[in-house]
Amino acid sequence: MNLRFLGLLLFLPIFIQAQHIVYTEPEQNDSRKTDFEIIGRVSGNILIFKNNRSDNTISIYNPEMKLVQRVPLPFLPDKFVNVDFVQYPDFFYLFCEYQKKNVVHLEAFKMDGQARTMGEAVELDTTLVSGSNNTKIYTNLASEDKQYLMALKINTKSTKTYTFTTFLFNKNLDLQDRHRLSMQVQDHADMFTSFDLDNDGQLVFTKFARTGSGDYLSHVSFVTKGPQADTFAIRDVGASERIFDELILKVDNYNKRYLLSAFYYKQRRGNIEGLYTVIWDKATDSKIKETLTVFTDDLRNLAKSSESNLKSAFNDYFLKKMVVKKDGGYVLVSESEFTTSRGSTFNRSDYMYGPMNPIDYYSPYYNPYSPYNRYGTGTINRYNAENIMVLSFDKNSNMEWSNVIPKSQFDDDGQNLISYQSLNTGGELHFLYNQFEKRTLLLMDQSISSEGKVTRLPTLHNLDKGYDFMPRLAKQVSSNQIVIPCLYRNYLCFAKIDF
Repeated sequence: MNLRFLGLLLFLPIFIQAQHIVYTEPEQNDSRKTDFEIIGRVSGNILIFKNNRSDNTISIYNPEMKLVQRVPLPFLPDKFVNVDFVQYPDFFYLFCEYQKKNVVHLEAFKMDGQARTMGEAVELDTTLVSGSNNTKIYTNLASEDKQYLMALKINTKSTKTYTFTTFLFNKNLDLQDRHRLSMQVQDHADMFTSFDLDNDGQLVFTKFARTGSGDYLSHVSFVTKGPQADTFAIRDVGASERIFDELILKVDNYNKRYLLSAFYYKQRRGNIEGLYTVIWDKATDSKIKETLTVFTDDLRNLAKSSESNLKSAFNDYFLKKMVVKKDGGYVLVSESEFTTSRGSTFNRSDYMYGPMNPIDYYSPYYNPYSPYNRYGTGTINRYNAENIMVLSFDKNSNMEWSNVIPKSQFDDDGQNLISYQSLNTGGELHFLYNQFEKRTLLLMDQSISSEGKVTRLPTLHNLDKGYDFMPRLAKQVSSNQIVIPCLYRNYLCFAKIDF
């Protein structure tokens, strides 16, 4: 059995279809307007944070998704800017950012599996502001093994210099390092993406500028800050002669490497030509591999929809996820997304990026029911999400195989019911998504093996009528379990699927 697809997961592969689906009962206070965050599995139970205006609670569900207790959180302010969660097997942290008068506070609460606080709140930092601030200041990060946590804030008031403040903690919230660092920028033209923290406590991200038209990226740099470093290490990726429109950065903790990938063009407003990838070695702090993967006609034919031609086959695709393998290889997942409005289809170069505040880039907490529109301003009549392209590469960025998860989805009301969520069971990567079958919206499951074989599994058992799944907002909570939010008669519910 080939376990390279395992990534960083070390459990053995299990090839069984979904056997068991259980649902939560509708709770009176939970509607489609409820903000929520699936915290995960803590002390054997599933914990979900819910916010209804000033009512903040954590619902505790047993393994059969029966409500054990709905715990109010009176220590949270009625109005907060942001909350984040970091979950461990027997406890979790709740990070809350709120403003009191002209001071923004970042506090952490350690809580057990019964949603009870464990000790006093820990104030991690405060920031003096002028006026009311509704935009979050702090970005909260956790390393993959969760042994390091970081709070990061960026002061962008100066058009020439951005000031970063980093707070590095261990898993007990003991401060390990605090630094205030400056970075020269180009009059707000420089932007940042993919903030991450590796298992050694090193902060990594990318910095880039945009072309004069604002459509494409240029001057891409790779930035690191070690646990005790008082300056940034900024390395030019060397891709300034190429045209990009998005970047994805992934930490490979097992092999001590960083992977940076992006679609590229030959010319502005042209067609996507292929994939650009850089492998950065941590030990030598250098680029050890730079690869251009040109998309062949065979691959384009596999990717294209009925509405596209070979040249434009990838123009609607967006990089969504990178899974690293234990041997240093990786798998890239992209999805075709587009919208139609008043009979016309968008051009991706009309909306890529737009104004981006680097402070706001990374936000795991969100209102999943707000009208989020990544396609720019204007009236959107229909959201579409189609095929998923999966590309597998070896440790030297040579393509091993490619395949497509075929699907076709649309929604006129928003994006909650379209797109997908993936679940890694070790030997296979499952893709869950909604699809109409005989005029009924069903949750489908297709898997792809470590050799690239796609299997369409039988329709999941116990798909009770009346539940509308929102798979893109789901979260994997264990090696073979995923929790998916769903709507039942306008009530917010959750389903747990065991694989």
